[in-house]
Amino acid sequence: MTQLFNINPDNPQARLIEKTAVILRDGGVIAYPTDSGYALGCMLGNSDAQARIRQMRGVDDKHFFTLVCRNLSELGNYAVVSNSQFRLLKANTPGAYTFVLNATREVPRKLQHPKRNSIGIRVPQHAIVQAILEAIDAPLLSMTMLLEGDEEVLSEAWQIQDRLENQIELVIEAGYCIAAATSVIDLTGESPVLIRAGLGDLTPFGLE
Repeated sequence: MTQLFNINPDNPQARLIEKTAVILRDGGVIAYPTDSGYALGCMLGNSDAQARIRQMRGVDDKHFFTLVCRNLSELGNYAVVSNSQFRLLKANTPGAYTFVLNATREVPRKLQHPKRNSIGIRVPQHAIVQAILEAIDAPLLSMTMLLEGDEEVLSEAWQIQDRLENQIELVIEAGYCIAAATSVIDLTGESPVLIRAGLGDLTPFGLE
């Protein structure tokens, strides 16, 4: 049975956050709100949960997860960041961006782009996500809540629970959640390259 937690988006209840952390540590998949819509998430290293998310999304192993981190310090464990990249990231995180960066050896090979050894990483600006990340003391593997056959991202907790009943362990209800995408920016080269325009402002990256 899929549980539904009503969590305050401004002041997340510690009891519910800890219950969420237990579900994740036990191998569960959660649907959670971010600053750019709902996402499906699981713990890094949980191959069964990863396979379940891919199945729900209707994607194969060529579709990559995003690594959701608390801050730049945690991000630095999983991505190689130059001084210029660090300045850009510091000025624009947390926020509605996904950055493609060169992966470190901490990132399992199967989660990296096979030819470029890169990984997509986010530092979201959402109190619930930050509280979950703090509780599990680790990043989350995540994919946008765009289910197989859908053209739009689901944005209501009740819709998600109805569609994914008994397929995931938890849906988090936190009021209105915008149904939009992050801006995806490739920082693996000398200059930023736009992969997808979304909510994140492109001006700081010279990509307007």
